Amino acid sequence: MAAPGGGGREGRAGDPVRVLVVDDSPTARSVLLAKLGHDPRLEVVGTANDGLAALERILELRPDVVTLDVEMPRLDGLATLERIMRECPTPVVMVSSLTREGAEATLRALDLGAVDFIAKPTVGAVAIAGRIAEDELVEKVSTPRASRWRRRCGWAAAPPRAP
Repeated sequence: MAAPGGGGREGRAGDPVRVLVVDDSPTARSVLLAKLGHDPRLEVVGTANDGLAALERILELRPDVVTLDVEMPRLDGLATLERIMRECPTPVVMVSSLTREGAEATLRALDLGAVDFIAKPTVGAVAIAGRIAEDELVEKVSTPRASRWRRRCGWAAAPPRAP
């Protein structure tokens, strides 16, 4: 990995923000994909169901922003966030039932380098779909603080897209 401050992928104006969605719940992933997919400024480039898979997908897909759950198998979200920031700093928006304003997990995530957080409801698929506000999610993922944050991994551009 490149040292901090190295070259980065600076998307051209008008390019969609490339998002990787990381959550162990298939329902939550589906909801996030649907809500992010409604905005033409965003492009979901992939998903992962745990922290180890997320680290692999970040290197493979080179997303501009990662949404990250806290509670996951194999490698939890906070440990994943710590490794992302150490190995390949990438903007991360935490999306979890544990990330509420003032919550310990939220404060720890922000301390580790997350750019923002969204509280995910804990009761059923309908509640998740209804309570994750699409406009809040899109705003936090596409905001300059997240989507235009300077990369420090040393790659010049995203991998070529399949035709």
